[in-house]
Amino acid sequence: MTNTKRWLIGGASASLVLVGGLSVAASVVAKRVAPYIREQAIAYMKTRFAGEVELGSLQVHVPAGMSIQSLLRPKGTLAHVEGENLVLRQAGRGDGPALFLLKRFRFEIDLGALLETPKRISRVTLEGMEIQVPPKGERPEFTKRESAKAGVVIGEVLIRDARLVILPRDKSKNPLDFELREIRLKDAGKDAPMRYSAVLTNPKPPGQIHSTGTFGPWVAEEPSDTPLAGQYLFENADLGVFSVIAGTLRSTGDFAGTLASIVAKGEASVPNFQLKSVGHPVPLSTTFEVLVDGMNGNTELKPVIATLGSTQFTTTGFVVKHIGDKQRTIFINAKIPGGNLRDALRLAMKGEPMMEGKLKLNAKIGIPPLAEKVKEKITVDGAFEVKGGRFLRSAIQTKLNGLSHQSQGKHGGEEVDEAVHRMSGEFRMADEMITFKTLAFSVPGAAVNLGGVFRVGADELDFHGALMLEAKLSETQSGWKRWVLKPVDPFFSNHGAGTFLHIKVTGSASDPQFGLDRGGTSPAEEAEKKSR
Repeated sequence: MTNTKRWLIGGASASLVLVGGLSVAASVVAKRVAPYIREQAIAYMKTRFAGEVELGSLQVHVPAGMSIQSLLRPKGTLAHVEGENLVLRQAGRGDGPALFLLKRFRFEIDLGALLETPKRISRVTLEGMEIQVPPKGERPEFTKRESAKAGVVIGEVLIRDARLVILPRDKSKNPLDFELREIRLKDAGKDAPMRYSAVLTNPKPPGQIHSTGTFGPWVAEEPSDTPLAGQYLFENADLGVFSVIAGTLRSTGDFAGTLASIVAKGEASVPNFQLKSVGHPVPLSTTFEVLVDGMNGNTELKPVIATLGSTQFTTTGFVVKHIGDKQRTIFINAKIPGGNLRDALRLAMKGEPMMEGKLKLNAKIGIPPLAEKVKEKITVDGAFEVKGGRFLRSAIQTKLNGLSHQSQGKHGGEEVDEAVHRMSGEFRMADEMITFKTLAFSVPGAAVNLGGVFRVGADELDFHGALMLEAKLSETQSGWKRWVLKPVDPFFSNHGAGTFLHIKVTGSASDPQFGLDRGGTSPAEEAEKKSR
């Protein structure tokens, strides 16, 4: 064998030994480093969140081809760390609900940084995380202590497929549950807020909420006091998933507060808002300020200023909501100081609006869970007033014009004011039916006071009350009829009216039928009896 061959064989053997030795060395380094990183990871979580930590598994992978220089001077050599089944519980409550549940996590760390303080990690990726926030005040009593600094600085945290669960104080109620598709947290240092960008999946109405802002610093003694602030965009949300309403929602705004209490300000618009049972789209836009109780989902409206078509109104009230709880209800006080009656009727009634005028409304609205049947839906108790009203359906207006002519003793082609000078009433809407405690209106020369029911779905009227004419009964007629009726005028004059008649109104809103109601009464007469 020549010397050259011996050198080649010897060199190759040495290389194999060196590679093998480096591989063994890398394995030894990984085995030595893994327990240290595990210990540091658990210490970080304990210190950062003042809790008890359980870690299922942790593996450390270092480059198989590490050089001798890397072994002697590890700075610049990255170790890949993977872990599974991390659980963080409240300190002193090992059997209590977990604050964090984490299926998987991974990050890279410079081996040289293990000997530094603080230790720096550029990015940590978390997958399958569940965050559970306990009710305010339910953490155990313990003496506060000055914790040593966590000693770790994380540049960025990437969270995928997470859930935020807010536990209710009432154990019989379901928790609030939010799906967090992706969140990026930056500058996650101790005692400083983390900047974040997030994509949240909203279940109903379906859509994605994009949000940016700050979160933290984490308040270990009371997690619900952890600060939260940011801006959001929620668009292309389909309201058609609900059984009663339809439309496409877009909303933007900002918010600030804590996990327990958040104040949100913003605006929302639904250009095609409608009630499914009616099918008339009307543009709806709002500006709002709301106070959200993050621990139970209750929302206080403070107030909401909305525009329906061309009509502006304000609402205040509460949204009592628990995800999965059938007792979710919305309570609203609505005020319309001077709106367009057409807008309200177009939203609420089938067919074209039957009347126009200037609307004043004060109402209390209750909206039970949107998963229930339509007839169990919206309830409205209120009082309204219409000025300068005019019926747009010719059959109704023609009959009122004739009534106005006769009540003033006018005949032939004499002109008469066609406006309904004033209409007012008190009502309750429920089960697709509007019950009027009182419904009063006047036209020139006549006043009507009614009470009764309008069945919206069936378009049926059933009203009873009184008709008061300025003219005497005989004056409503002409020719020989006028002279025949003069002797009976005193029998029909009552309550300060020239003619007082009990009437009923039946038929439909498009074709009402007026008739005498012998033995009937009116809401005004009933109120007079009660006051005696």
